[in-house]
Order: sequence, then C-alpha cells, then structure tokens
Amino acid sequence: METRKHVEVCFTPGEYEYFKSEYEIVVVIDVLRATTAICAAFANGIQSIIPVSTLEEAIEYKSKGYLVGAERKGQIVEGFDFGNSPFSYMKEELKGQDVVLTTTNGTKALHVAREAETVVVGSFINLDALCKWLEKQDKNILCLCSGWQDKFNLEDTICAGAICEYLIATGNFISDEDSSIAAKYLYISAKDNYFGYLKSSSHRRRLKNLNLNEDIKYCLTPNQTDVIPVLRNGKLVKI
Repeated sequence: METRKHVEVCFTPGEYEYFKSEYEIVVVIDVLRATTAICAAFANGIQSIIPVSTLEEAIEYKSKGYLVGAERKGQIVEGFDFGNSPFSYMKEELKGQDVVLTTTNGTKALHVAREAETVVVGSFINLDALCKWLEKQDKNILCLCSGWQDKFNLEDTICAGAICEYLIATGNFISDEDSSIAAKYLYISAKDNYFGYLKSSSHRRRLKNLNLNEDIKYCLTPNQTDVIPVLRNGKLVKI
C-alpha cells in the first residue's frame, strides 16, 4: 500500500520554524485580503507579483518605476499606488504588468516560506482549483496561515481546514497535528455560512471599521477563479 502524504496546518508564520523541514508544498493563506487580492490579480491578467516583506523594499521598487501596492493595518500606505483590496487589481491598466506588493501579514508569510520546494497561494476564491491541484501532487503539504501580526486568526484557519478536509476525504492524505484537526473542525462549523461565522472575527471587525465590507464579501465567496499563483525565483506567477 502506498504511504499516505501529510496535510497539516500552521496557524502563524511565527510557528513555521517547527514545521518547515517536513513539507514539499507550502500553501500561504491570507484570506482578508492579501492572498485573495493576489488570486484576483492573476484572474485579471496581471503578469507577475513581486511580494516584499518591508516598506523599504517597496519604496525601492517604486523608485525604479514599478507599480507598488502597500498595506499596513488594513489601510493603503501613503504614497503608494494601491493597497491589498482585490478590487484594486481588477483594473484594465494592470493587465500584463509586473506589480510589487507588501502587506501586514500575507507577504511576510510568503517571505518566511520562500525556501520551500513549492510555495503556492491559497484563498477561498481559488479553493476548489487549488484543492484539485494539490490532490494530484502526491507531496506533503503545509497550509501556512498568515494570521494577524503573528497571532492566530479565524478566517485563514478555516480556509486551511477546508483544504485539509478535502484532501483527507480523498483517502490519500492524513493529518496528525492538533492544529490541523482544530482547523478542520472550525471549517466544518463555518462552511455553511462563512459570513455569519466570521462576523465577530477580529480582522473582519477591523476591515468593517474601515468600510471595507465589499472586500470582505468578495474574499469570503468561494471559487470565483481557478488560478493558482506559485512563487518562482522571488516572483509570483500563474501555474
């Protein structure tokens, strides 16, 4: 009998150290809003996204003439072209462009995972396509939640739980970690109503206070695209 692969969940980038050596594929998840915006960007025809973890790097790219998105604490950083609203990436003029992005949590998680064999981007909006692709890879998979400033958050964990649930149901994957089991049960409780379940989540409240309800709705609506962004040589491109 073939040995089954593992699919596990890491709640925050700060805990990645404890997991990193055992997984060939890392799925970086930042539902509200970085990884959703990245998927939306590729669905809109953006050529590539260069994720950077610091504002200093973002400023340097901007000085070289790149279009740069920068977000901190839910808001666009002054002096940049846009933040991490998925709607910013649906503009006609961005088609075929190389864009640079830095965010509070998502690009940090991408930076932390960059040495893994394969790093892909996950969100609710590309969930089914991503799950089907992961199923075919026959590799050990880690779902890395971006969290909020290195703390646990609900929406990323629920999305990771959805991936675990799907892959375990194929019969080819198992989960051992308590974090993965917890994520799976959170997903099972939330799956019929993400909006209701996440109503009181901290980041949803944060974004609501910034009048970003349309963003929240978009980010929590599954399967709007089948793009799977992958990190290659420091750039995100479409698989």
